Amino acid sequence: MLRLVHTADVHIGARHAALGDQASVLRERQFAAFRSSVDLAIAEKVDLFLVAGDLFDSNTQPRRSVERVAMEISRLREAGIRSVIIPGTHDVYDRASIFRAYDLPRMAGNPPGEDWVTILTPSRPDAHLETCDVVVHGRVFSTKRAPHSPLLDLRVADDTRATWHIGLVHAAIAIPGKTDGDDVVVSADEIGSTGLDYLALGHWHSTQQGKSGKVSYAYAGAPEPTAIDQAGAGSVLLVTLDDSKDPRSVKVEGRRVGRTSFESLEIDAASIGSQPALVERLTAKANPDLVLDARIIGVRPDDLDLHIDELEEHLRSSFLRVRVRDHSMPPLTEGTLPPPDTIAGAFIRDTEARVAELEAADRAEEAAELRDVLRLGRLLLAGHEVSL
Repeated sequence: MLRLVHTADVHIGARHAALGDQASVLRERQFAAFRSSVDLAIAEKVDLFLVAGDLFDSNTQPRRSVERVAMEISRLREAGIRSVIIPGTHDVYDRASIFRAYDLPRMAGNPPGEDWVTILTPSRPDAHLETCDVVVHGRVFSTKRAPHSPLLDLRVADDTRATWHIGLVHAAIAIPGKTDGDDVVVSADEIGSTGLDYLALGHWHSTQQGKSGKVSYAYAGAPEPTAIDQAGAGSVLLVTLDDSKDPRSVKVEGRRVGRTSFESLEIDAASIGSQPALVERLTAKANPDLVLDARIIGVRPDDLDLHIDELEEHLRSSFLRVRVRDHSMPPLTEGTLPPPDTIAGAFIRDTEARVAELEAADRAEEAAELRDVLRLGRLLLAGHEVSL
């Protein structure tokens, strides 16, 4: 039996420039998730700790960031757990590679000639870890854009060095029309042809599993989300390979290590009494670890004024991140219309006719803007005060 923790896309040192003063908070969350991954490996007494690329967000990192990572990897070594790491597309193994600038195995206390910590490179495409009875195959390149698939010609059927053969690759699985421009791509057929017992993948930030032929593969996903739309991130994978029965079995379990949670919420505009009432409603979900994505939908009453920037500012301190999007539409005019020879009657008829034309032409954004013009015009013509 072989047991391992599979992680990837940690992105230590990410700048997160768009987050402003919250950027440092997310960087620390990412490092904390990496530390939790190490804690899990030690608690589970696994044999291997695999990092399938993008351990670092870029090759430009302060020494302190590398030292913090080395300290965590040294904890694995002290617990008798071997680590194998490959560069990804963010920490690519080019001339400026962080893995060239810093000797991470040495910094983690790996004695010369020992295999406690291994970095796979273009000149070292695999590692035979005799103590674990495994060969880890990691095809990487010296350029961000791969010249060919990292699984090209990888076949392990005749490799008798060990019982287990594990692949470690940072790439997208080919999806026609979606991954054509990606830097590194493998196909499902290539995965199945390798004969590997397990393929540990990095690059996609959401956890997912699959099988091609007899080969089990999985993306660990990012251990802590790096963007607002990564609801499938936050975990690492605990993998157990067992050859006590025929056929061999591969068990993949997701284990939560990230703190961030996500919630998408749809709110019917008709149920909102006022902006303060909406603030109170959303504040009831306050959670410093929650990324809240609220969408206002449906038809909103004429007298409901929402100011999204103000809403988000009111809510900002209650959540890790909050986004409010107004997809609601003002109603068309209900009831009997004013006579067409009046200003109100002419305005309503002309505007609603134009709305109908735009909606028929699938120009939804323009139609929505004109619906709002119609709402404001009705209120003004009825003598109401309107804030713009």
